[in-house]
Amino acid sequence: MARYTDSVCRLCRREGCKLFLKGDKCYGPKCAIALRPTPPGEHGQARQRKQSEYGLQLREKQKAKRAYGVLESQFHRYFEEAERMQGITGENLLVLLERRLDNVVYRLGFGASRAQARQLVLHGHIRVNDKKVNVPSFMVKPGDVVSVCEKSAAADKFKAMREGTGKVIPKWMTIDAPNLKATIDAMPKREDIDLTIQESLIVELYSR
Repeated sequence: MARYTDSVCRLCRREGCKLFLKGDKCYGPKCAIALRPTPPGEHGQARQRKQSEYGLQLREKQKAKRAYGVLESQFHRYFEEAERMQGITGENLLVLLERRLDNVVYRLGFGASRAQARQLVLHGHIRVNDKKVNVPSFMVKPGDVVSVCEKSAAADKFKAMREGTGKVIPKWMTIDAPNLKATIDAMPKREDIDLTIQESLIVELYSR
């Protein structure tokens, strides 16, 4: 499977906003956007030309794709599924991405970043309804219970989670921190998604 192996901070600089790809570092003074708010590359500090309409649409698509860590073909499949759903296509797309298991694990604070959360899922540390699920793209639904498996729960990396990390948990989930468990109460809504993405531009891009 294709993987991006370069510095993820370059992706934030390219998109000109925080994608929260490095966990706690993104909230501190060492964040790449705070230190070097220009696009990467030797010409990054040169005066930027006005972007075309297509360029703006492409950047929004790339921003969403990189924030959630999905590949191009997978992202396009999510868009096609969002089109088939009732409601606003752009909002449906973001809701589908939010429902991914690796994103849920990240939102709960089990992983410092989506990449770390994806690794936890792949390595079999996460259960859904008491069954091990090692597929990061698994879609959660209301009523599902997401938890850390018992053997993994004893690890030091989950100790802070039991004591509470202060992380703001989306209101569509309820967490039981001492037991490293959370319940999906409802489908996420657009207002629950804190990423600065103009999803309407993504819809316009795919509608060309």
